[in-house]
Amino acid sequence: MKKALILAAMVLAASGCCTRQEDYAAYVNPKIGTGGHGHVFVGANVPFGLVQLGPTSIPQKWDWCSGYHDSDSTVIGFSHTHLSGTGIGDLFDITIMPVTGPVKPERGTEEDPASGAWSYALRSQEVCEPGYYSVPLQRSGTLAELTATKRVGLHRYTFPDTEDACILIDLENGGCWDDVTDAGFQTSLNAEGKVVAVGGYRYSTGWARNQKIFFWAEFSCPAESFEVLENPRNDSERGNLRKALYGYYRIGKAAKDQPVLVKLALSPTSVEGARKNMQAELPGWDFDAVRSDARSAWNAELSKIKVQGGDSDTKTVFYTAMYHTMVAPSVYNDVDGLYRGSDDVVRQGSFTNYTTWSLWDTYRAAMPLATILHPEKLNDFTSTFYHIYKEQGDLPVWHLMGNETDCMVGNPGTIAFADFVVKGYDADIPADELIAAMVDTDLRDDRGLDLRRKYGFIPADIYREAVANDMEYAIADGALANAAAFLGYKDVEAAYREKSHSYRNYWDPELRFMRGRKTDGKFTEPFNPIYSRHETSDYCEGTAWQYLWLVPQDLDGLVDLFGSREATLAKLDSLFLAPSFVEGENASPDISGLIGQYAHGNEPGHHTLYLYSMLGERDKASEKIREVYDTMYFNDVEGLAGNEDVGQMSAWLVLSSMGFYQAEPAVPRFWFGTPLFEKQTVKVAGGSLSIVAKGLSKENKYIRSIRLNGKPYDLPYIEYKDIVAGGTLEYTMGK
Repeated sequence: MKKALILAAMVLAASGCCTRQEDYAAYVNPKIGTGGHGHVFVGANVPFGLVQLGPTSIPQKWDWCSGYHDSDSTVIGFSHTHLSGTGIGDLFDITIMPVTGPVKPERGTEEDPASGAWSYALRSQEVCEPGYYSVPLQRSGTLAELTATKRVGLHRYTFPDTEDACILIDLENGGCWDDVTDAGFQTSLNAEGKVVAVGGYRYSTGWARNQKIFFWAEFSCPAESFEVLENPRNDSERGNLRKALYGYYRIGKAAKDQPVLVKLALSPTSVEGARKNMQAELPGWDFDAVRSDARSAWNAELSKIKVQGGDSDTKTVFYTAMYHTMVAPSVYNDVDGLYRGSDDVVRQGSFTNYTTWSLWDTYRAAMPLATILHPEKLNDFTSTFYHIYKEQGDLPVWHLMGNETDCMVGNPGTIAFADFVVKGYDADIPADELIAAMVDTDLRDDRGLDLRRKYGFIPADIYREAVANDMEYAIADGALANAAAFLGYKDVEAAYREKSHSYRNYWDPELRFMRGRKTDGKFTEPFNPIYSRHETSDYCEGTAWQYLWLVPQDLDGLVDLFGSREATLAKLDSLFLAPSFVEGENASPDISGLIGQYAHGNEPGHHTLYLYSMLGERDKASEKIREVYDTMYFNDVEGLAGNEDVGQMSAWLVLSSMGFYQAEPAVPRFWFGTPLFEKQTVKVAGGSLSIVAKGLSKENKYIRSIRLNGKPYDLPYIEYKDIVAGGTLEYTMGK
């Protein structure tokens, strides 16, 4: 009997019938988006982790917002926090650099090879994969290897044979807009009196105006000495900062067959919190095991969508996109639940607190995608939003490391929050508190909301980017109305449904565009629908062509303005026939990925293709969506149409690839477009959803019929409840 079982197992293995987990991480190319203006993070991390451990380069410019750009091989060190895909740079906290010989405590410049501790990276030998990064450093001849857990970064440095190996800890140099305001070290000694661990803190101001991060670092070998240096230049923009900004952990003798390991834990609350995080997540020193665990963590998340069909590049683009959607939001508490609130108070949380909320971008696709793929996180997301509201008085706009940056326009936190609510993720928060969080956010007296209440719209002559602000507020009003209806607050629903129509004040019936209107009721002049002036025009990172369609909460109302569905469709067709360029001396660089005046490289247009489906012309949507698949996403360093924007650019692809997209704010239905793969198996709350596209090809990109769980399905959208219940969604494709 035993021999028979062994033989059966051998036969199954030989036939491929085994349970071995497919290595989805092997499809990921983290270099996609590192060229052009993609601004993506490169380094070692795990899904939704606090630590993003990777190289930081010398330049502090727009295209180095993530600390890395494909055009540049300089490295000042390996920092434990990075942003991915943003348009503003910050973080790069707690930078570690292996060095040999004397180095200057400064960032350095490429023009002076002896400045600072920086080195060229030997990019030809660079390895980038989920959960692991390695590169040789030319200056010291050291091989740097990195991996991570959620809150701990693990470094392995293989020095050449040397007598003066050193690990430099840099607390001064942060991200592009960041400036250190306070910093310090503390040490821990072994029985022989030698330093074996270093703790400390770094406070900074920049995009996050009051960021505080704490760390605890342990080393695999004791230091011959540990030396702390103050800022030698007294040139901080915040004024004559003389603090302990650099720590020299001098190892002395090192051999190329004896790598030096460093593990460094982060905490938003305290050095002790960081130490506890290390004890919980990484008590040992097995680098290869941590690397393997990190890859397993990525595979567990990436396997939530299993695809069949498509060539190798298509799968690489797809799984890299999935990977990008899970760099953030990032865990922002300690293993014991302590977190730093928006009011700078450390609290005990009964939920997992998150940060890095790029909500103007991500409310459109990344958050709806999360409601499908990550239901286990949604009550924590809702709790995070709610506690931010309790601590700062309103829902988040662009929240970073416990700080409200108020970046971008509108009330995007309301939209995401309302969407969680209507999908049933209320975190056991009372209904009146859910409503209060959204209403109080609207009742602020800044960010143009006071003007909107006074005039009924935001006047363009007294507030910049007025059209964009008001139209985004109107979307949030529509989302609030939908949440109020779901919760049974009819008066609130009625009031905010009416407010969601404020965009109509900008309608020019003669030119058929949304135009800035002044306090006297007149339109702003001159008017050019392809004109942009970054941050100072009537629109935010867009033109009048793109903002014309920013009314997903009230498409029927927009059709009424045009006079008919046919007139609306004709104008929508014209969007793709307009000139594929933008005029203006200081035009926004974010307006990219143009097909006519449709701009896929920036978020305000991401729903626009699906307006065709909402207007009853799904074939036109399918045609344009397929064009975007084929022309805006590549297996290349310049493979993104614009900034990654903390997962949104990639989330559009991942969500659309299923053949549907949530275009309306806090309306739990997804309009059909066109699928990307012949089959996808999606892990959902109710089990799995099998999405089959029979006959799919680049020519057969049009959905001819749909069946749901074996029955004909005639609606132009699928409801959220049917997606997460699981089952089989079958498209029959044709020309």
